Amino acid sequence: MEVRWIDHVLPPDRAQRIGRLILLCALVGVVTGLGAVAFDWSVQFGKHVLMDGVAGYRPAVPAGDAGRFGETNQPFRPWVLFLLPVLGGFVGGLIIYWFAPEAEGHGTDAAIDAYHNRQGAIRPRVPPIKALASAITLATGGSAGREGPIAHIGAGFGSIVGRVLRLGVEERRLLMVAGLAAGIGAIFRSPLAAALFAAEVLYREMDMEFEVIVPAVIASIVAYSVFTIPFGADPLFSTPSYVFESPLELFPYLLLALAVAAGAKVYVRFFYRVHTFFKAMKVPTFVKPVMGGAVVGSFAFFLPEALGSGYGIVQDAINQTVTLKLLGLVVLGKIVTTAFTVGSGQSGGVFGPSMVIGAAIGGVVGRLCDTYMPGLSAPEGAFVVVGMAGFFAAAANTPISTIIMVSEITGSYQLLVPTMWVCIIAFMLVRRSTLYRGQVDRRSASPVHLHDMLSDVLARYSVRDALGDPEHERAITVESDLPLPAALSRLGSSRHAILPVVDANARLVGVINAARIRQMTPPDAEGRELVAADIMEGAIPYVVMGDNLYSAMHKMVTSHKEEIVVVDDADPTRVVGTLSRSDLIATYDHQLSRSDEEPLSKGTVHVANEQPL
Repeated sequence: MEVRWIDHVLPPDRAQRIGRLILLCALVGVVTGLGAVAFDWSVQFGKHVLMDGVAGYRPAVPAGDAGRFGETNQPFRPWVLFLLPVLGGFVGGLIIYWFAPEAEGHGTDAAIDAYHNRQGAIRPRVPPIKALASAITLATGGSAGREGPIAHIGAGFGSIVGRVLRLGVEERRLLMVAGLAAGIGAIFRSPLAAALFAAEVLYREMDMEFEVIVPAVIASIVAYSVFTIPFGADPLFSTPSYVFESPLELFPYLLLALAVAAGAKVYVRFFYRVHTFFKAMKVPTFVKPVMGGAVVGSFAFFLPEALGSGYGIVQDAINQTVTLKLLGLVVLGKIVTTAFTVGSGQSGGVFGPSMVIGAAIGGVVGRLCDTYMPGLSAPEGAFVVVGMAGFFAAAANTPISTIIMVSEITGSYQLLVPTMWVCIIAFMLVRRSTLYRGQVDRRSASPVHLHDMLSDVLARYSVRDALGDPEHERAITVESDLPLPAALSRLGSSRHAILPVVDANARLVGVINAARIRQMTPPDAEGRELVAADIMEGAIPYVVMGDNLYSAMHKMVTSHKEEIVVVDDADPTRVVGTLSRSDLIATYDHQLSRSDEEPLSKGTVHVANEQPL
């Protein structure tokens, strides 16, 4: 067996496992952290040059992003702001179309799919193409976020590290998810929440990939540390000292949970209807982002706040300096512009817009509650913060990580109780709707764990459990000297893939394989009548009644057989019956559906009364 050089440097044995894990995840964290620095800087610089320098549009920015670049003196020109998303869609669409079609969309789904179905493999060209295309989308006013792209970019870096170091599939999957967490932990400055998000976002139900939490924490901490060197460690948003003061506030927060749950459901449905519309459109792929950009650009004339990331609106809403009318328009505008930006095939995240929409809904509900329940309601800004969390928790089915993430990006855990209240209720109300269609329901539904679960169940049961007690039955066999037409007739009248062939003393000597018969030319009989022995296979994979079902499955796989012979434990020449893949599946399904206290019901032996042993 080939020994990889990485195994000399970082031995994979138990004594070195912890150090190896830390070093590999730290490496992913460093690479992803540097990638996040480059990506964030390019987005901010692109906005400075295009949105400010060309269009003269200077939206508010969150406190954590302030001061990156100065402002120009360019007067506001809405017609330029209309053209920029169109131009961004055209250039970004061409880049994606030519170099990496999988880089379109928000990116998180692609990383989820790579984990479940592609052995953690992401093409090396994807991270740079994703970074470039996403930077173009965001710099030209596309309504999208940085978090989805950096999640895909970080996951790609993790996959590349696993590929370069020639790691196994399991380690590559871990590093890929660690890279996903590292990207979000850096760009959002939320290392703990990012690690939990990476483990939680893989599943639609409230389930987690526990094996990835430790690697994700390590990589996320390192990437966060790298990112804060040039950009500082201040939270993304600055918030006043909002606190949860009275249990009576839970009622207004309940109204907020209902509102964000309804908004999340509308958002997800509208997003995927637009996505489906563009997928079905019979035009070149790179033209679709241009069309989406035109819809987005049209909002520049009456609602420019719906363009770009929208984080400045969130900061203003937290500070309670936004009108109720504008908050309502932002909710509708961001739903539409995000769907037409990302749903048309441009590269950008849906995470950021979700938080903007949730914050705006929170602002609306908070303003109304403050007006009609002044003695019962918390400050409006508190509703903005909690609304951010509740909306994304419902839309992405990630309530646990979102609770922590909003606390980290606002730098305060004082609203933890209402955030938990709103996130869990909103999650339960929406439940089956999700922004991330790559999610599987739960761990047991993931191909990653299917083999482990299958082997665990099958190893507990024997061939006898699958076939039952055959002592009173008779197996279907054919005698070696049976004329060929009669042997083929017996095979054709059965539902088996094989029939055991026995000699005059009823001892197993071979099998007739239906699949092989279809491909073979009858042998030259030299004038004599063909018999079953002329077409049988002599190499006979078999199992005994005491073998466990996992061993039987392994023999089927290694021998490339759909069905194998079952022989007596004491006498391997005595045929008992046959065992097929469908028997294994039926036994597996039966054992999953029954409780441990129930007696094992016996299956049916593949036997008949036509021929004696």
